[in-house]
Amino acid sequence: MSIFRPHMELPAPRPIPWKMKDLSTAETEFRVLDDGRLYLQIRHEVLRGVTPRMLVWWFSHLEGEIELAGRSWPRYQIWHPIDHISIRYARRRPDGSIGPGAQIHIREALGGRIDYLVDIVTTIEKLDETGFVHGPYLLGLRAARLDYTFRAVEGGTLYENSIMLGPDQPLLRPFFNNIVRPRLFPDDKARAWFKHNVEEVGNFEFFLPELYAKETRAA
Repeated sequence: MSIFRPHMELPAPRPIPWKMKDLSTAETEFRVLDDGRLYLQIRHEVLRGVTPRMLVWWFSHLEGEIELAGRSWPRYQIWHPIDHISIRYARRRPDGSIGPGAQIHIREALGGRIDYLVDIVTTIEKLDETGFVHGPYLLGLRAARLDYTFRAVEGGTLYENSIMLGPDQPLLRPFFNNIVRPRLFPDDKARAWFKHNVEEVGNFEFFLPELYAKETRAA
């Protein structure tokens, strides 16, 4: 699910002409369930000028470039200009599209810290204008579920997302909760995800409407 590579170097921070949103702009929840699984949830403030359709397009077009400050950048690295390293579609659907069954290889360092590295291949389970669901697998078992919901509201989109860390199989939860998760996603790393996610989601307002309009006009 996550691999620590001490020799990896993070790319230099990318220059962006806006200030990223503060953690205080969102509501967060950090909860350990009765069965030991960890549940993280974020309710973001409304994303102004962003529609659910734009978000579906974004998650199916994560690869590619964006023009910013007079040069071309990997768009994933602009989505979070400090933490994001690289992204690629590890598997597409038979028709070449992105949707349920496709896989994404994500590499990012939460808080810009290499010891908070996330390096996962995650499988898409849902992607439509109501939300996005995906999850990484460990030894053939789903180790986490990441669930995003999109709802169009006046002026933009209400965006909420959560992570449920732990396998679906109850018999395996004690081993995962007590042995695996503390090594791969300890509590301090989980809390760093809150800040990371509020920043990256907040950044949509500043680049996605323009990028979407440009790319869909050209298609």
